[in-house]
Amino acid sequence: MLPVYNEEDSIEKLYRRLKVVLGKLDMTSEIILVDDGSTDRSVEIIKQLCKDDSSVRLIILRRNFGQTPALAAGFDAARGEIIIAMDADLQHDPYEIPRFIDKINEGYDIVSGWRARRMDSFFIRRIPSLVANRLMRYLSGVDIHDFGTTFKAYRAEVIKNVRLYGELHRFIPALASSVGAKITELPIKNINRPFGQSKYGIGRTIRVLFDLLTVKFLLSYLTRPLQFFGLIGLACFFVGSVLGVYLLWRKIIVGIDIMAMHGPMILFAIFMIIIGVSFVSMGLLGEVLSRIYHESTGRRIYYVREKWQGGKKE
Repeated sequence: MLPVYNEEDSIEKLYRRLKVVLGKLDMTSEIILVDDGSTDRSVEIIKQLCKDDSSVRLIILRRNFGQTPALAAGFDAARGEIIIAMDADLQHDPYEIPRFIDKINEGYDIVSGWRARRMDSFFIRRIPSLVANRLMRYLSGVDIHDFGTTFKAYRAEVIKNVRLYGELHRFIPALASSVGAKITELPIKNINRPFGQSKYGIGRTIRVLFDLLTVKFLLSYLTRPLQFFGLIGLACFFVGSVLGVYLLWRKIIVGIDIMAMHGPMILFAIFMIIIGVSFVSMGLLGEVLSRIYHESTGRRIYYVREKWQGGKKE
């Protein structure tokens, strides 16, 4: 499955390589290309491929939604038990696909490519990626080196239960870990794209940082928001209360004019108490919204890997 955005120069070359690789596999396969609002000849080329080869499927999005929606559209449309996603710009080598399938057959649910030796710009791509990957590894507890590459293999039953939005495609392993997915990584080649220019720049680093916070909240506090907001609220309320008691002691026991001596401190104490109450209230509202979300969507709070009865797998 390949998201496509203005890749007219690479599509046919990639298609020929894919057909060679897939033709050697002892399994049926399909090639899904999701056009994400291309303005060049990409759609025209893919339509011709569809006409000549019934195993090629084209999904055309109404506009350029971004890589995450394009991947989600491909995952939803895929009919196989194993789904392999890769870029359409020839930076990923199709001849590595059998290695991904072998890893899935070993029992893993997600096999993530690892660009151990990256060819990207050092400051614009490699440094931000290194920082983001280390943060994501720390926040999610998923021990892989490269969250960002598209080149991954998935069990369909796992990836179809991961709902994507925003820019979360690079954090799929972290999101899948919340449902108990078995994840590993596989070193892959990182090839300089032979055509065009990268669609990514330094500007996406800020979006990645916000997504890191989103993923951490989804992984740790989606079903218990009060523990997140309540902890902050209690800390603020405690600070405000301690300051309030201190000021009352200064007023009653020492007998000083606290408004004249500690006016800013009084305001700060009141502010911290109000903030503390607000955060606790926000946590309680979050608990209610969490219950409404899970009950209205039918989303489970557990995921079963296998069922057995009488010595046989159901």
